[in-house]
Amino acid sequence: MKLDIPENIEAIKPYPPGKPQEELEREYGITDSIKLASNENAWGPSPKAVEALRGELANLHRYPDGSCYYLVEALVGKTGATSSEIVIGNGSNEIIEFLVKAFVTEGDEVISSHPSFLMYQKFVQVRGGVNHVIPLAGMHHDLGAIEAKITSKTKLIFIDNPNNPTGTALGLKELQDFLARVPEHVIVVLDEAYVDFMKAELHLDPLDCIRNNSGRPGVVFLRTFSKVYGLPGLRVGFGLMPAEIAICLHKVRQPFNINQMGQAGALAALEDEEYYNLTLQRTKDGIAYLSAGASELGCKCYPTETNFFLIDVQGNADKLYKAMLYEGVIVRSMSAYGFANFIRITVGTNEENDRFLKSLKKCLSELAYA
Repeated sequence: MKLDIPENIEAIKPYPPGKPQEELEREYGITDSIKLASNENAWGPSPKAVEALRGELANLHRYPDGSCYYLVEALVGKTGATSSEIVIGNGSNEIIEFLVKAFVTEGDEVISSHPSFLMYQKFVQVRGGVNHVIPLAGMHHDLGAIEAKITSKTKLIFIDNPNNPTGTALGLKELQDFLARVPEHVIVVLDEAYVDFMKAELHLDPLDCIRNNSGRPGVVFLRTFSKVYGLPGLRVGFGLMPAEIAICLHKVRQPFNINQMGQAGALAALEDEEYYNLTLQRTKDGIAYLSAGASELGCKCYPTETNFFLIDVQGNADKLYKAMLYEGVIVRSMSAYGFANFIRITVGTNEENDRFLKSLKKCLSELAYA
């Protein structure tokens, strides 16, 4: 076999998946490990979502609703958007793919930041587009540098707000002023996977942005059921956007892209506001507890608008990551993102948080850090 692989595909590095937790346990000879590395909801989904999933098991011989009618209607009630302004995706990352498919052709330019979600750039490479990647400034998106990079060929700008992995969010006026200056031929995509954890005073009004766009750029807001709703295993996300953009995304969307279980689980989770609020309070309390505990051990903890935060461990993060693995605690080293002394951790249950701090104290001492 002789493959003629296009240069843009040849240049792509596959997204690096993490090892299964069970494989890490086998490799390191540990049991009963805890995972604080993937920004997951430690308490799981709403019990009502789990119950709804059980109720759908008998219907798996039928195709799912290709329009996601009931989920869309629930989002209409939740967000105030119309059904024509909502697009559902197999995770919000599929909506990113829709946007690139619909609006980027060979030679078109797309602007994103580093570090941020790697898939922005990969989808653009697949289409033969040109990525302009702007380094963060002081752990925040550098809106001035992003604006300076806009040309007549720019089609999309991706901004994850709050940012992953730093946990930082843009100031409301700063973001509003930036959007007012972006040319109207550009679509600005605000990836708000963690917006539920962000302070209310930092929230941009989606409806104002997607409707009052005469002479201004189109703005797309991405949301997910993977974080605060605890359903990453079902892969459901949605976007709020001008109806004109939504029409284009539906043209490139596969039929039945959201499976039946995903629709049922997301709908039930969305309706359980009590569990949603409980998750937010648990997360807020956990961030405060972990930050205080790690700071007492001599680490520097960074403020966050998410369910995770960065810790400067005052030493090599890769070595600490491995030492913590032998303690059965899985964290994320940030060395690959250019932060050689930083780890990122997600809020866990009270028991997991206590175990993390106990293991961190032991490993910092053994490595003579902090």
